[in-house]
Formats: sequence, C-alpha cells, structure tokens
Amino acid sequence: MIDHVSIAVSDLARAVPFYEQALAPLGLAKLVVRPAMVGFGKTYPEIWINMRAGMAPLSPGSGAHLALRARTTAAVDAFHAAAIAAGARSESVPALRPHDRVRYYAAFVVDADGNRIEAVTFPQGQAGAGG
Repeated sequence: MIDHVSIAVSDLARAVPFYEQALAPLGLAKLVVRPAMVGFGKTYPEIWINMRAGMAPLSPGSGAHLALRARTTAAVDAFHAAAIAAGARSESVPALRPHDRVRYYAAFVVDADGNRIEAVTFPQGQAGAGG
C-alpha cells in the first residue's frame, strides 16, 4: 500500500492554487504548508507538491503520472472541469474506457510542469462497466 507520493513542480506559487482547485472535487484539500512543499489529502498529506528550484517544465505527459480514485463519474467530470479551469491541458476527456481486463471511467490532464494527473472510478451498473 502506498502511503503518499510527491510531485515535483518548478513554481510552487503557481502549482498550489492549481492543485487546490483540481483536487477539491476528489475530496482532497491543502493540509500542510512548508517553505518548499505543500501536502494535500483527506485526513493527512497523501500528495506532496515539492518545489524543485531550477527545474525546467517538462514536455506534456513526461513528468509523473498520478492516478487518483474518485467515488463517482460525476467526481471525475468535476475534477476534469476544475483542472481545466485552473489551467491544465486536457489529455483525455472523461469517458468510459472498456479495456480487456477492466472497464473504468477516467479523465486525464497535464499540469504546467508536464505531470499527468488522472481521476478514475469503476462505475457499477453501466453497460460494459465492471470492477
């Protein structure tokens, strides 16, 4: 089981408001603020945004890939809308993804530093859905 993850960013002042807005629909809030890092979570910091001085922004999608579980398809939709409104680039709109072994509903965005953030849920009761 993973306890927490860290994502490198080149500009903490730009990244924190983005992550506050994008993560809110998933129930994650800013919990800890330190000089070069900010922790987001529900009851403790599960996701850390860490300042990396001198880090050049990466090409889209070449940074970390962070997949976050959403409770509902509506939460995935809200995550995508909030992230886009906060300045992310959409890599894939919210949709059901019927793959061979698992069917899931997800959306993907890319932050200003090239980190790929996904919200995913496994809806029950939808045609072709499983999980």
